[in-house]
Amino acid sequence: MAVELYSFKEIEKIKKACQVVVEVLDALSRAIKPGMSTYELDIMAREEAKKRGAKPAFLNYKPPFSKESFPASLCVSINEAVVHGLPKKEQIIQEGDIVSLDFGAYVDGYAGDSAITVAVGKVSKEKEMLMKATKEALEEAVKVCMPGNWVSDIVDAIYRVAKKYGVYPLKNLGGHGIGRKVHEEPFIPNHPTNLAQEKRDYKLRQGMVLAIEPMLSLGTEEIAHDGDRWTVITADRSPAAHYEYVVAITKQGPIILTEYKDG
Repeated sequence: MAVELYSFKEIEKIKKACQVVVEVLDALSRAIKPGMSTYELDIMAREEAKKRGAKPAFLNYKPPFSKESFPASLCVSINEAVVHGLPKKEQIIQEGDIVSLDFGAYVDGYAGDSAITVAVGKVSKEKEMLMKATKEALEEAVKVCMPGNWVSDIVDAIYRVAKKYGVYPLKNLGGHGIGRKVHEEPFIPNHPTNLAQEKRDYKLRQGMVLAIEPMLSLGTEEIAHDGDRWTVITADRSPAAHYEYVVAITKQGPIILTEYKDG
């Protein structure tokens, strides 16, 4: 499948969807507290999107990697859960958890997508370091999003930061193109092994819009599933963190479409 290239006007429309996503995640990150269920966060995400005239992108969405549709609007992944965490009424957030929130929305036919990891109360030094490393990996990956560079440059940037901190990029996960659909080509692996398996690299071109999302863990590169058919966990159950930006590639360099006020 071909990689979509978007005009400046279309990128502005993608940015509108991205800004809704940022506002929803900001509201959730401020509301999250010990004793809440992950299901409550999902309901709040739906309400916040509705207020802004947006449609949750993940609700009843069948992603390319699944035969089933996702039954929630928000992915909530706690501690060893990496991504695609299915919200549940019985799953209660605790003091000391790190919680990854991944949300997407459609506005006027264009998609936005972003993820943040939130510390609930006081967390361990190891979890703090992991969050810092994952955010830095994202920031370094964005810097290489220039026309003429390659997807492999993004993968290498993530890998370099992970090695610097002694943490692990998780295999078989990664980012993607985004625009009219929430998942488009190209796939942007989290781990160099997966890039080699793909047997193809993509040259970055003006007009590409990419969702870049490093996912790093404290103890392993390997993933497993927790049994609910959606939630991906670390194979050794060590904590994981996840951050995601949508980035437009322009002649002037990368433009982050998911801009957070706190940076």
